[in-house]
Amino acid sequence: MKNSLSYDDVLLVPQYSDIESRSEIDLTTDMGNGLVLSLPIISSPMDTISESSMVSEMNRFGATGIIHRYNSIQEQCDLIKVINNKRNVGAAIGISGNSIARAAAALDSGATFLCVDVAHGHHIKMKKTLETLRNEFGDHVHIMAGNVATLQGINDLSDWGADSVRCNIGGGSICSTRIQTGHGVPGLETIFECAKTDRDVRIIADGGIKNSGDIVKAFAAGADAVMCGSLFAGTTESPGEIFEESSGTKWKVYRGMASKEAQISWKGDYSSYEGVSTRVPFRGSIKNILSDLERGIRSGLSYSGARTITELATKAEFISQTSAGLSESHTHILAKSW
Repeated sequence: MKNSLSYDDVLLVPQYSDIESRSEIDLTTDMGNGLVLSLPIISSPMDTISESSMVSEMNRFGATGIIHRYNSIQEQCDLIKVINNKRNVGAAIGISGNSIARAAAALDSGATFLCVDVAHGHHIKMKKTLETLRNEFGDHVHIMAGNVATLQGINDLSDWGADSVRCNIGGGSICSTRIQTGHGVPGLETIFECAKTDRDVRIIADGGIKNSGDIVKAFAAGADAVMCGSLFAGTTESPGEIFEESSGTKWKVYRGMASKEAQISWKGDYSSYEGVSTRVPFRGSIKNILSDLERGIRSGLSYSGARTITELATKAEFISQTSAGLSESHTHILAKSW
């Protein structure tokens, strides 16, 4: 039995850099099959994260998002139609019921790529869905799929027809899969494993990312893009009402799609629940968050002397850190007793 690593278990060793300006760094990533991102960050297909406003603002920064599937086909199509069809717009589908009809309607409405959105993606139903999608829509549509946590998982999804794969199970801030089921692989370890693939497939680090430093570590481990939920929760662009308390504190709801609350909301009942619902502080426009993330990522690449994400993955040198090292890594003056 081997030890597996999470993002907080490691640091990247600073290296010589001849980068004189962070503007020299190019974050552009070709995700394959027509999906190109100048900022490789994707907003998660959750009903408290990704609808029209979120995807539109993500696109302004060269990132993208995926319109969630927890609605009717018509409602999803209406959300897609609001977005400029010259931009990257993802549409989530499932692996049963009306998934193929939903995919067809989404593409007709202007979606530029599909995301087969399942908690446990290494599954026979995923195989059948991916094969059906390829038979129905050919090879010219980018298909994202997931989630998986193993090398065999990403290899199989690629062989079944996926261009990119969401990698991580149970690592999200509102996900309780590992506690409920006992299954999962720490987030960074998942990327290390999936990066061993010899398939022509792109890796999306999905879950457990708390800051720009984690994004840089994911890229260094072999990810081509990251998917985020909690980082974008509580923003102006995230769906949902802004609540205000008598004290003036403002907040919004953020919930996992496998939580009891989310399941009851979109299907009237719940089965196994593997997530929670909570509230998060209102944080204003996402443009400020994206700007800070981009600055942090560019700075991170410069510390390894890398001008591209691909170069970072080849140059990166990881070291493990102890819990004391993690504590030292954080700003700690506020906890000091004077």
